[in-house]
Amino acid sequence: MKNSKIFVYAALALSAFGMQSCLDYDTPGDEFNANQTIVPPVISSGKADVIDYEKVISDEGVAEAIMALDDNIRTAQTGVYGIRGGKDGGAPVAHAYQFCYSLGPDNYVQYFCVPHYDFPYSNFTLRSTYDMCKGSIGGPGSGFSSAKLYIAPLLNTEKIDSVPELKAIFLTLFNYSAIENADLFGPMPYEEFKALRDKSPFKYNDVRTIYYGVKKNLDDAVACLKYYKDNRSEAYKQELANVMYSYLTIVNDPYSKTWEDMEPWIRFANSLKLRMAIHMSGIEPETAKTWAEEAVRDGVITDVDNEVAIYPAFSGKDHPLVEITGWSDAVMGASFLNLLENLDHPYMKYLFTKNSVGLAKSPQAVEGSSCPATTPANSVYVGMRDGVAPGEGQAAANNPYCGYSMLDKAYLAQTQAPLFLMKCSEVYFLLAEGALRGWNMGGTAKQFYEQGIRYASLESRSFTGNKYNQLVDEYLNVEAPKHIPYVDPQGLTPDMPSVTKIGVKWNESDSKEIKLEKIITQKYIASFPYSYESWVDLRRVGYPKLFPILGVADSDGTIGAGDPWVQTKENIMRRIPWASDDPQTKEDIANTGLPALGKGATDTQGQHLWWDNGASNF
Repeated sequence: MKNSKIFVYAALALSAFGMQSCLDYDTPGDEFNANQTIVPPVISSGKADVIDYEKVISDEGVAEAIMALDDNIRTAQTGVYGIRGGKDGGAPVAHAYQFCYSLGPDNYVQYFCVPHYDFPYSNFTLRSTYDMCKGSIGGPGSGFSSAKLYIAPLLNTEKIDSVPELKAIFLTLFNYSAIENADLFGPMPYEEFKALRDKSPFKYNDVRTIYYGVKKNLDDAVACLKYYKDNRSEAYKQELANVMYSYLTIVNDPYSKTWEDMEPWIRFANSLKLRMAIHMSGIEPETAKTWAEEAVRDGVITDVDNEVAIYPAFSGKDHPLVEITGWSDAVMGASFLNLLENLDHPYMKYLFTKNSVGLAKSPQAVEGSSCPATTPANSVYVGMRDGVAPGEGQAAANNPYCGYSMLDKAYLAQTQAPLFLMKCSEVYFLLAEGALRGWNMGGTAKQFYEQGIRYASLESRSFTGNKYNQLVDEYLNVEAPKHIPYVDPQGLTPDMPSVTKIGVKWNESDSKEIKLEKIITQKYIASFPYSYESWVDLRRVGYPKLFPILGVADSDGTIGAGDPWVQTKENIMRRIPWASDDPQTKEDIANTGLPALGKGATDTQGQHLWWDNGASNF
């Protein structure tokens, strides 16, 4: 494919929303006070929120309800796929996935970099990583747009109350997407969208209200799913299992599940609750501790059998990044690749390609570059600096950036990599951070940290040739980084000394700040290639340490250059602005959206969200 086509589909509906260290992340904000009185927000409750799980339902009644709901469930499945770039009711595909991830958050966290600026079939150009490009900026919200359009109708259908377990599961999935969206954009009409309101004006809920509303829904869902095991007949359970097998094959090895206790879904809901607790640990630490300990007591995802993911292989498809890589639309980010190289990460042994073409030092090479005159093809692993001005075209012969390191698409296709919603490695790192904060997580930070690393690979759990598992023991014992600098083979950016000062091996003598940096750094690697949670962590605690993003002049003026040698809080984009030209939407934003962002808030890239309050990490 010679040119990328980014299809702006239903996601456009969403654009309406819409250590003591040199990093200086830990200066407490005036608003942060661990002793403050926390008043829960007033949570509206509509039909979608009500799960009457103690309702008496006959075997005939559940069978009839499921039959009547068939079309609604099929539609809701579309919404689930859409959370990870599904289109037209199918598994995630490249164009939609690219719109969700590859043009935005993947670059904000420096996993990838877009090597060319021109997207002629989509009628936009992308000048650099923080470019306020309206042709792509709304894309990350397409997941929640899909949930709103396709899951919310099921939640508001009367017949779903005769199958409360299905309502609990789809409500959990809706809320999963809602939290992702709130963490990307901030306030949105969460309660009205969940209630299926489809006419303006819309009232935007603040992020705190969204979090508390989701938590209430999750608690109700867990109570419903716990009730199921001992209070439903075998015939009832079989009817429900048939639906699961047909429409909810998003847990690992679903055909081995009897669904007799709903454990995967209980653990999924609790794991989302734990994720939310960690996010708010800097703004409401005592509430966060309570939520986290509740989630752990009820059970979170701690093994691969209960991971939640969309499996493209079930639909005979590859991971969308296989095709996107084939288009030369995403090369590896220099900071991410340099981090892996310095830690001697297993991925450096097999997951990436070396430069596909010979590279020459540019006549425009900058002072401070030590690049050689020529770099032969297939000789180095090299990423592209995020924020540098991309080249023109997708052919490496004309645009050298397209010849930089990429994912090995052949290996990625072979592994049948899932698109994770909740990966057990993430949960282990959440537990590790909670334990480090002194919360009762049922184990030590060290135990959870090491388990997180062991389960971090992106390959399918059933893939027998998983190279990561063969190398992880050695990796766990890496004491110190290699201090390898980044050198741009074209010399268009100065050499960058490694910003990675920590190793991998857990040392109890390390400070809490260094331990936190290790946890978040490994969580960041384990999350690859899914950038949303990594971007939360980067904003929330300032880790991992990364290169500063260049080209901030292409942003909206609220992002600064910061330190030229390491990314600082001034250099990080804090949220995605609302992207809409609709007059009514603009009015809704002015009337309720901006007030929900906070006093004196602005609809800008530099605006902090509720949980991103500048509090110290400890």
